[in-house]
Amino acid sequence: MSVPRDRDTGGRPLNARPRDSLGRPMPYGAAGAVPRIPEDYAPGPAEAVAEALRLLDERRPFHAHEVLEARWKTGPEGERRLWQGLAQICVGLTHLQRGNPRGATALLTRGAERVESHATDQYGIATEAVAEAARRLAGTEHPDPEAAIALIRRTLGP
Repeated sequence: MSVPRDRDTGGRPLNARPRDSLGRPMPYGAAGAVPRIPEDYAPGPAEAVAEALRLLDERRPFHAHEVLEARWKTGPEGERRLWQGLAQICVGLTHLQRGNPRGATALLTRGAERVESHATDQYGIATEAVAEAARRLAGTEHPDPEAAIALIRRTLGP
């Protein structure tokens, strides 16, 4: 018997299922779950970047993606592609950690396209460098996940 999905009052799915350190879903009540980003989290740009950098330092790109996704969903419409692209790059890194190079390539490429459409150094983010690094990783046959995370981390901020 399947467990019904958690829904908000409008019927939209909630993100309540526990996740492991690589962002993989775990059974409810499972040991080892990593704290999730709250559904109502609405970081400002500086907070989103700082928190994403912290999570990348911890080698948790899935969780960095959740922070960047929160900014994308709550920030100004004109910045949506920037935050969406950064979130996609982090999901690409997650796919590398999980051993899915095809998914990594698709998301790193898609994320780079979105990020490069924004001005360089918006919010201190060197968008051209981030996009270039993501494209380089997407074009590498077997990138090392740890090295890939470190590269994106370096290009994303201090």
